[in-house]
Amino acid sequence: MPNASVAIQVLPKNAGAEMLAVVDEVIAYLRGTGLKSFVGPFETALEGDLDELMEVVKECQKIAVRAGSPGVLSFVKISYRPEGVPGIEEKTAKHLAENKL
Repeated sequence: MPNASVAIQVLPKNAGAEMLAVVDEVIAYLRGTGLKSFVGPFETALEGDLDELMEVVKECQKIAVRAGSPGVLSFVKISYRPEGVPGIEEKTAKHLAENKL
């Protein structure tokens, strides 16, 4: 059972389509980590070990800059319990079925 979940919103200091390209690079990295993730319209949620998640958060900043952003502002939410945290599915399943897109 994961002991932490993180939600991260990465805001590159670019404008328009360039900003979206940087965000796409960050999301590709997050998906490639092998961690369970959920991409939402404003942030991406991940679950796993706290130490590993903190390294992922740090790397997101570097990826945004390597992708062409002169700087980045990120908002991070962390839920941590050594004995385990509820998983993404447990937190979202009933609500996803009710969404009307």
